[in-house]
Amino acid sequence: MLTRILMAAIFAGMAAGVFATAVQSWRVVPLILEAERYENAVDTGAGHTHSHGETAESGTAMAEPQEPWAPEDGAERTLYTALANIVVGVAYSLLLTAAILALNQSITPVTGLLWGAAGFAVFVLAPNFGLPPELPGMPAGDLVQRQLWWLVTVLCTAGGLYLFAFRRTLPLMLLGVALIVAPHVWGAPQPIEHESAVPANLAAEFVISTIVASALFWLFLGGVLGYLFQRASRQESASV
Repeated sequence: MLTRILMAAIFAGMAAGVFATAVQSWRVVPLILEAERYENAVDTGAGHTHSHGETAESGTAMAEPQEPWAPEDGAERTLYTALANIVVGVAYSLLLTAAILALNQSITPVTGLLWGAAGFAVFVLAPNFGLPPELPGMPAGDLVQRQLWWLVTVLCTAGGLYLFAFRRTLPLMLLGVALIVAPHVWGAPQPIEHESAVPANLAAEFVISTIVASALFWLFLGGVLGYLFQRASRQESASV
């Protein structure tokens, strides 16, 4: 039975990764490409300014720094995005499966949607209150501090939701509220400067589109996982 559950979790994660790629290609990726044009325009302008300054002072042309490797736009970029989404999808699916098994919960397509909604709240909604998705060219705080804050927020939100769902006593529910609120009282690390070449309306549209795409990913993952779990359970019962 455990083997069937693990196979179901892996398949659900792979399917969710492919689904996420389709959703992102429709709305999220075009916004990223548009933001990259603003970023490249700023970099090109800075490069020309630097080059003219160096020529005036030394009379010699400076060698341009090499660009870091990145997949080409189009099919290559979509392929790498799909591979990354599949890996992330399988990882999240295994985490969700581990939580379900640890809490000894039965799961159906309907309850799978609830588990998917919980995953969205823990891994996306709560962290995005302090660290909204960022487009290329936008300022950001220290990477290590942001990762630490994200991890603490995820753990606190998961703990708070657990107390609400499985430990329904007033003191523990109040503790759950405190856990969920605590990271936001602490505050996410912010960039020193907030100036960006990316228009504010483009950044806002990206935040909304990314959150909606993440919500669809988690609901899809939970629903498929619930369906496959239910099917595996029926197959196990039939074989006994």
